Amino acid sequence: MAPQQRAKAVEKAAEARTARSALLAAVKSGTTSVAEVFGRSGEELVKKTQVVQVLRAVPGYGPARVAALMAVSGVAEKRRVGGLAKQQRERLLQALAG
Repeated sequence: MAPQQRAKAVEKAAEARTARSALLAAVKSGTTSVAEVFGRSGEELVKKTQVVQVLRAVPGYGPARVAALMAVSGVAEKRRVGGLAKQQRERLLQALAG
C-alpha cells in the first residue's frame, strides 16, 4: 500500500472502532436493545460486529453466560450479526427474554 492509502485505511478503521464502541455503549446503557441491533443488521457497521460483543454489552451478561447462551441458541462464537440466520436471531432473543 502507498502511504496515503495506509493513512486512509487507518483513519477508516479508527472511525469504525469509535462507532462500534458507541453502539455497544448504547446497548450497555439500555438505550438500545439487542433486538434493535439485530434489526439494523443491514448497516455495514452492525453487520460486521460480532454477536458475542453485542451480548457481552448487555448488563449482567459476562463471558460464561454469553457462551452458554450462544451454545443453547446454536450460534458459533465467531458469528457476526450480519451472518445470523433469522432462526438464530429469534432463538437468541427468546433466550435473552427468558
